[in-house]
Amino acid sequence: MEKYKVGSLIYDGNIYDGMNTDIDDLSFYSNWFKKKKDGNILELCCGTGRLTIPLVQAGYNIIGVDNNASMLKQAKDKANGLNVSIEFIESDIRNLDLPETYDIIFIPFNSIHHLYTNQDFFNVLINVKKHLKDDGYFLFDCFNPNIHYIVNAEKEENIIAEYSTKDSRNVVIKQTMIYENTTQINRIKWHYFIDGVFDSIQDLDMRLFFPKELDAYLSFHGFEIINKFGGFNEEVFENKSEKQIFVCKKIAIANMNESV
Repeated sequence: MEKYKVGSLIYDGNIYDGMNTDIDDLSFYSNWFKKKKDGNILELCCGTGRLTIPLVQAGYNIIGVDNNASMLKQAKDKANGLNVSIEFIESDIRNLDLPETYDIIFIPFNSIHHLYTNQDFFNVLINVKKHLKDDGYFLFDCFNPNIHYIVNAEKEENIIAEYSTKDSRNVVIKQTMIYENTTQINRIKWHYFIDGVFDSIQDLDMRLFFPKELDAYLSFHGFEIINKFGGFNEEVFENKSEKQIFVCKKIAIANMNESV
């Protein structure tokens, strides 16, 4: 499965932060974290600390995990610049092995879409369950696949972003995509133009997860879905929802045995 990947330029810290400035998910996660205000929280796929840093500033105890060294360097530099103390750990969440358990574990910002096989996702669920306290919460968000959008987007190249980075690069990104039915992977390519000059084509492959599929995977791996929202304002999940936002709890072993 090595042919599926995310291009290195997409994970360039300044390129990434220049594009990903929205924090419309911050209030959602913060509100749920209040249920475990003094608990220990683990963020998987923390990236450059887009959520980690403001959540720690708000008083939450969070450790950030990511497997990309350049993204973590950006996160550490930003935290240090704000005099915010955060532990960041470089690790692949598919084989995560930490000594502690946590009151809340969350995977924000559509990150599960880069788990390209079922086994990749299953390994993450196994590790989340291993690191989650019995009364803890597991939260994550992802897209609700929109086949109509994919079909239309396959027809032509579209500009999806224009912005300037903190290191003074003017970036334009044009997107093309082709969806693979057999693998459920959307083969997205971002065509980067920097300071008016074509730079490169970067892969942004994303595995799509359909609603009933995710419900079944979570149940099979011992998670109860407490809430499933269609947006960060806790809208009811429905056919037109752009997002799937999950709030789960670990099912106790005794309860799982009773349901078998």
